[in-house]
Amino acid sequence: MSVSAPSAPATRLPEDTAPPSTLQRSNHRPEIQGLRAVAVLLVVAYHVWFGRVSGGVDVFLLLTGFLITGSLVRAVRRHGRVHFLAFWGRLLGRLTPAAAVTLLGTLVATVLWLPESRWRDVLADTPASALYYENWRLAANAVDYLARDDATSPLQHFWSLAIQGQSYLLLPVLVTVAAYTVRRSGRDPAGPVALLLGAVGAVSLAYSVWITGTDQAWAYFDSGARFWELALGGVAAVLLPRLRLPGAVRAPLGWIGLVALVSCGIVLQVSTLFPGWIALWPTGAALLVIVAGDAGGRLGAGALLSWRPLAVVGDHAYALYLWHWPVLVVYLEVSGRTLASPVGGLCVVAVSAVLAAATRRLVEGGVRDLVRTRATPAWTLLVAAGCLLPVGATVGGGHHYLDRQEQIRQELAKDPANYPGALVLVEAGPGTARSGAEPPAEVPVLPYPTEADRDRGDNQGEDGCHLSFSDTEVAVCEDGPADAEHTVALVGQSHAAHWYTALRGASRNQGWRLVAMTKDACQFSTEPSYRGETEYTECAVWNEGVMRILADLRPDVVVTTATRSSAGNGERVLDGYVPRWRELDAMGIPVIGIRDTPRMGFDTSDCVARHLDDPAACTTDFRRSLAERPPYETEPGIPESTEFLDFSDYVCPDGRCPAVIGNVMVYYDDSHMTATYSATLAPIVEEEILRVTGW
Repeated sequence: MSVSAPSAPATRLPEDTAPPSTLQRSNHRPEIQGLRAVAVLLVVAYHVWFGRVSGGVDVFLLLTGFLITGSLVRAVRRHGRVHFLAFWGRLLGRLTPAAAVTLLGTLVATVLWLPESRWRDVLADTPASALYYENWRLAANAVDYLARDDATSPLQHFWSLAIQGQSYLLLPVLVTVAAYTVRRSGRDPAGPVALLLGAVGAVSLAYSVWITGTDQAWAYFDSGARFWELALGGVAAVLLPRLRLPGAVRAPLGWIGLVALVSCGIVLQVSTLFPGWIALWPTGAALLVIVAGDAGGRLGAGALLSWRPLAVVGDHAYALYLWHWPVLVVYLEVSGRTLASPVGGLCVVAVSAVLAAATRRLVEGGVRDLVRTRATPAWTLLVAAGCLLPVGATVGGGHHYLDRQEQIRQELAKDPANYPGALVLVEAGPGTARSGAEPPAEVPVLPYPTEADRDRGDNQGEDGCHLSFSDTEVAVCEDGPADAEHTVALVGQSHAAHWYTALRGASRNQGWRLVAMTKDACQFSTEPSYRGETEYTECAVWNEGVMRILADLRPDVVVTTATRSSAGNGERVLDGYVPRWRELDAMGIPVIGIRDTPRMGFDTSDCVARHLDDPAACTTDFRRSLAERPPYETEPGIPESTEFLDFSDYVCPDGRCPAVIGNVMVYYDDSHMTATYSATLAPIVEEEILRVTGW
């Protein structure tokens, strides 16, 4: 689920330190406060009831640039410079307390209502949110094909606040640089500020268009792809006071802008199109409203935006946004829903509003009074840091608890009888390593749900050879002696990669050489692959590289996936598989095709975390994503040198696919096998390879 977040609308600060809601008497713009209210209401409504985003974040980024730049330019005019420590100190003094309260409350809610498998991710998101780098953390996860994507973080909405936090560092520097060019001449700094912001914004917009078309998942959270929106607001803050339009022209602009803003999320799929040039829609709409101002009197859009209830919402926008997302995530978790019901959504909004009002009263009545006792930048920064101390202590304690529990489980894992995994499905025989016996029921599952997401094969770790979407140059993992009698090559996408640990165990036991070449969502096929509507050209380049390596390597056998399981389209042999196998056959390289593993339809880590006492509750039907019979049995044109292995009985015994077998979690998400379970399959895989190859 993608999200957008509004900016932080603190109020009534000196102009050289004001964050997004500078409301000085001489610069009072009530329609901007109303515009903020409309944007945050759109964001909340779209998140709660529609599960999509509205473009409101783009409006808030523009408003941040507009108000911050305006206040900084006025400060330079008065003082000749920007007081950096005062700016940052007072800004953090107003933004940090409310954020700290939300972070602490979310940590408590996580322990009370979210499964333990989610705790470590939330603990990692907390400092990223507090220190304004959550957008980069999300960007990295967004382009990680193997990252769990259906376990939404209750702190995910901090990404846009992180971009704003980074802009609070950059905007004062840019204004200072621009003002320095006219310092000696005594000229107004507005012109150089507009030119510099315009130039930086143009570069950012060009980059945004390019990166959105190239890698939209990354671009959505990329500060560089979003900064042009802040720059646009900054340029508007400098130039709009010089713009003189008659009221008859400005009045309709306000209504056009308001209608365009409200319709943006309805017309556009914001989460998949933004932040490229299409983001000019909501930012342009907001600019029209700002240009219109109070034109039109009682019939103008400004009159509606100045309505007292909207002003109240605008006053609470920051706190409302901070709270609505964690409240929504907890509600969806407890209710088991993917979208809020009409009544449930109203409850989410009501609870969020109450928490927002309480947070704002606490900050204004407590922390701000504390700040005023010694109104110095150093003191303000100290108070802001003090607000984060309980958050940091809670995060540290949480990590200590989870690490200690993991150590206990590692000690239990040293006894193989506790975790036979797939071997529990095979009866013990003379001289075999198979147990055939049920493991002790009192030991926890392995990997534990909190660690399952990290339980991937060595080929998929930081030093592994498994490639991401953007990679094209083939990376090779090699294990075993170079002069081994037999060489096995593992090739394909992530569903091939999760067999690596099993193949490595079999290869080491037999003295084979194992060579692995795998890549995210990249089928080992002659046909083009696609990511959504876009052709996955990096996959085609990678496939060509793999074939060149195989032609030189001449392995004794290539192991790859033979089918693709799917809950929607059913299991099938993909176009391009058989032609690829025929190419290898022509090169004298036989193929072993492994039937695909099932798609569970739910995140197994979360499910098992909820049902630790009865993990059997986390089971799906074999036929949900797999065919009754392997489709390669009737596929025409398969070369005789191609053999097939079907391990379905070891992941779906008796037609049922459990999340836990032999005390071992089979998957770490909805379809990717854990390295621990893959390792328990090693002797079974070894025997089957020996059978079909005759080695």
